[in-house]
Amino acid sequence: MAYSIQDYESKMQKTIAAVEREFSTVRAGRANPAVLDRVSVDYYGTPTPINQVAEVKVPEARSILITPWDPKMLKEIEHAIQKSDLGINPQNDGKSLRLVFPQPTEERRKELKKQVMALAEDGKVAIRNVRREGMDAIKAAKKAGELTEDDQKKAEKDLQDLTDRYIKNIETVQARKEEEIMSI
Repeated sequence: MAYSIQDYESKMQKTIAAVEREFSTVRAGRANPAVLDRVSVDYYGTPTPINQVAEVKVPEARSILITPWDPKMLKEIEHAIQKSDLGINPQNDGKSLRLVFPQPTEERRKELKKQVMALAEDGKVAIRNVRREGMDAIKAAKKAGELTEDDQKKAEKDLQDLTDRYIKNIETVQARKEEEIMSI
């Protein structure tokens, strides 16, 4: 049979994991190396994540220390961070870069909350796309004679219940992240 609800549940689980990864890149006042995951540096013509060209450490709660393995990369990394949407200006001491995360203002917190809401909405859209894909598979299985009409209705209901559960899961993760942002 072409339709298996476990396949679609697996895809939805992967979507939740991706949303949580994206949420970890939203900085919430504390220094977290994951905020650099979306920043790439030009390494000999190839866009490369910073953590692949430098050591990234968190020496204090509100700072990140970036020490490139190749000293020539210091300026490239500094430039990439300045161009990013982090809103942090790196401090260059000639050997490493220090990112100091100030206490976010109320306005910045609201911006971060909007960013989290957008990421959550993207996750919900991805979940709904998995549902649509599943519904199409159910209809194809019915058309091919692999499912009776009752089986089709049950499968559609099960898929919808699964979708609702994963949408609620995204909303829970979103609420937790928003609370984290607003409480700093």
